[in-house]
Amino acid sequence: CCKKVAERELCETPENVKQSMRELRELLAADTSMYYDTNEDFLRIFLRPCKYNAKEAYNLMKHIADYRSRYRDTFYDLLPEQEKSSIVDNNVVNVLTNRDQFGRRILVINGGASWDTSKVTNDQLLRCLYIIQLGAILEPETQVHGVVIIFDLKGMGMSQVRQFTPAFAMKLISFIQDAMPLRFKGLHVINNPFIWNIAWKILYPLQNKKVRARTHTHGSDVTGMHKFIHPNYLPQDWGGNLKKVNYGGKEWYPCIEGYTDFIKRWNSFGNVNK
Repeated sequence: CCKKVAERELCETPENVKQSMRELRELLAADTSMYYDTNEDFLRIFLRPCKYNAKEAYNLMKHIADYRSRYRDTFYDLLPEQEKSSIVDNNVVNVLTNRDQFGRRILVINGGASWDTSKVTNDQLLRCLYIIQLGAILEPETQVHGVVIIFDLKGMGMSQVRQFTPAFAMKLISFIQDAMPLRFKGLHVINNPFIWNIAWKILYPLQNKKVRARTHTHGSDVTGMHKFIHPNYLPQDWGGNLKKVNYGGKEWYPCIEGYTDFIKRWNSFGNVNK
C-alpha cells in the first residue's frame, strides 16, 4: 500500500529515485553555503514531500537551513530532553497512536484551557512541535502519507490568545509552510471560541494558498472534521468511534528520546555560517 501510494502520488520509481538523488547531490555539492548529509535515506526525507523534484528538494533544504539560522535562539542545538517537561507534564501536544484512513499521522495541539501559558510559552510549544516532526520524518509511512493536525481550542481564553503575537505567528506559519519536510495534508481548528478571531486575523494573511486551502475551521461542530478524517479513526473526544484519549506525552516521549542521536546529527546540518 505504502509503495503504491509512493509510486502514484510521489513519482517514486527506481529511475526517478536514481536521477533525483544524483541531481540533488550535485546541487548540494555546488553550494558551499550549507552542509547536509547526502546518504540515500536522508535525502529521501526531502525528496518525498517534493515528489522527487531535486530542485524543489534542494530549495526545501535551503528554506530549512535559513529558518534555523533566522530563529537560532529558538532551535539552536535543541534536544528532546530540554522540552521533556513541556511534553510529559503538560497536555499541550499529543500524537494519536493510530493513523487516519489514508495512513496519515495525526498530531494534536491543545491550544485551549489545557495550555497553561505560565508553564509552556509559545516558543516552547513550537519547540515541542519541532522535536515531534523530527521523529515523524524518520517514519517511512509518514514520509509517504503525510500528517494532519487537530488544533483543539476548547476553553481558550485571553492568556492563550495573547501568545499569538505577530512575531510568533510568523515563526509558526513559516515553520509549517517552509521548514517542515513533511507532506502537510490538513489543519483542523476545532472548538474555536469567538476570541480566536483575534489570533486568526494575525495568522490568516501569513498563510500561502496551499496552507489556506488545507486549513478548516469547524467551530464546535466536530462532524465537519469527519468529512476529512473518518470517525472510525478518531477518538470519542472529537465524535469518533475510538476510545477517549487516555494517554499523552508521558507515554510516547521515550520514543522521541530514542531519536536523540539523529536530532544531534540534524543540529549539525544547515547553513555553514550559523
